Amino acid sequence: MGAPFTIVLYAADSSTAASVSEDCFHLVDSLVLIFSDYIDSSELNRLCAAAGKNNPPFPVSPALFDILKISARAYNLSNGSFDITLGPLSRLWRRARKENSWPPADTVKATLALTGFHKVQLDTVTRMVILTQPGMQLDLGGIAQGYIAQKVTERIRLYGIGNALVNVSGDIVTIGAPPGKEGWTVAINAPRSEEEFLPQNLLITNKAVTTSGDIYQYILHNGKKYSHVINPKTGYGITSQRNVTVIANDGTTADWLTKAISLMPLRQARRLAKQLNAEFLIAEMKRGELVYHSSESFNNFWKSIAQ
Repeated sequence: MGAPFTIVLYAADSSTAASVSEDCFHLVDSLVLIFSDYIDSSELNRLCAAAGKNNPPFPVSPALFDILKISARAYNLSNGSFDITLGPLSRLWRRARKENSWPPADTVKATLALTGFHKVQLDTVTRMVILTQPGMQLDLGGIAQGYIAQKVTERIRLYGIGNALVNVSGDIVTIGAPPGKEGWTVAINAPRSEEEFLPQNLLITNKAVTTSGDIYQYILHNGKKYSHVINPKTGYGITSQRNVTVIANDGTTADWLTKAISLMPLRQARRLAKQLNAEFLIAEMKRGELVYHSSESFNNFWKSIAQ
């Protein structure tokens, strides 16, 4: 899905480590062929090509139906802040970033009209999906990497391996800790910087952690920076210069929740994180200064100086 994928694991011998890793990367490849919107023949793109009320319901694989169900729940829990139906807008802004061209307002408005989760119908009995409007395009980029990282971690556990880390371009899921350590050390990028990190690191074990921001994917227009995280209400990327880090019990939740919290009011974000047993940190630039907001127990994950 256009992102680096790393597996770190500790096994009894090198042959075991190699065979487990190989099996896990085969799993990754199979899921990418289902979820990617970069691959024309992916199952996701074939589903989207069948969008429209006049087309018959589309039968999907268990993996695709599973992530669509999770996405529907995420949409409802976040009051629409996380929405996988933004695919047409994702493609519009992806092209705009590549060509460094700002799309006309009427184009954004027309593209926004193709979105809306109420146009996705899931039949849990037959595992059929209907996208009711022609031109719809689902974008799993805000959830699939965390989902895949979680599935790979579950596969590693089946081999009896108790210490591992899976990293999909910053979507991290951990098992145990490196030998002799209390946990995995994870750094967080500072807002607006590719190389600068926050002063403290996290110490993570048997948790997932993800950070979302505008460091790598954004477009500048009239002196303003628009993130790749799109506001479902406006069709434009958000302009708040903030990084959102989420620590959750699984990679899927950590992934989508970072995008949702990027758009949500702080009080609503606190309520949702508590409901999901997750913690978050928002680091944002305000008038040239770094300001932090966090959930109640996020500070418990900071690595102490002594460590």
